[in-house]
Amino acid sequence: MARKTKAGRFAERVVEGRDDAGAAERIEIWIERKEGGMWAVGRAVNPQFRNSDEPRSDDYVFEGYELQDALDAANETLEDDVSVSEGDGADVLQPPFRRSEVLGPLERWFFGRR
Repeated sequence: MARKTKAGRFAERVVEGRDDAGAAERIEIWIERKEGGMWAVGRAVNPQFRNSDEPRSDDYVFEGYELQDALDAANETLEDDVSVSEGDGADVLQPPFRRSEVLGPLERWFFGRR
């Protein structure tokens, strides 16, 4: 099932690759803002085949209150998946997550709720 909403996601990357059996695989990595001011980094494999739009609790690789920590976790996760895909022969070009990329949506979210 395709995701209908990505509310709360401030940045996202998609890495296309192959699984251990050689089948096509889609990995989504994202940074989102949760209630209470918490940042979270998620990673889902083939989310398009899931029955629900909602991330599972085990999709989250990081939760915390510091944006820089979230950026670090997201970039480490992205780098790992890109390295694996490149090792499998894929030509993967994904820019790292940047603070400036997240601050714009954060400001719109914050001021839009006032």
